[in-house]
Order: sequence, then structure tokens, then C-alpha cells
Amino acid sequence: MAILRDRKTYRERIMQALYQAAEGNRLLGVDGAKLRTDLGIPEQDMAAACTYLAGEGWVVVDWGRGNTPAMITLTHQGIRQMETEEEGHG
Repeated sequence: MAILRDRKTYRERIMQALYQAAEGNRLLGVDGAKLRTDLGIPEQDMAAACTYLAGEGWVVVDWGRGNTPAMITLTHQGIRQMETEEEGHG
């Protein structure tokens, strides 16, 4: 399992990738296995990050086999969170 700094980084990268892929549309989901591969996140850490993000109410996860999310979708709260962060950096 990753250290705290890495876990936070994984969560941020997942949220950024989802937000970019969905273009702010909460109806568009992203394939979890492809996202994990694209981001280079270990399976166990991907599962932990998705569980955390779902617990915050920022994503909805449809789980596949094992610890791999089959589909990850931003919620309205998740989109608002990313927009708030984007405004803070802009």
C-alpha cells in the first residue's frame, strides 16, 4: 500500500483524469482498468483511491472482478470539487 503522499497524488490524478475525460459531464464514465493502466497506478492503490473518492461522494464506482473498478463516473459533487480547484488555480 502506498504512503500517504502517494495516496493523495493517486486520488488527485484520478480526479483530474476523470474531469478531463468527462469534460464536466457527469453522465460520462471512464473505464477503470484503462484509467489504471494509463495512470500507472497499482491495482490495490487504484481500488483504495476509488473507495476513498466514492466515500467523499465525488465518484460512483461500478466494480468489476477483484479490486478493479469497471467504470468510474464523476458525481455532481465531484465536478463541483474539480471546478472549485480549477478556479483556485486559474
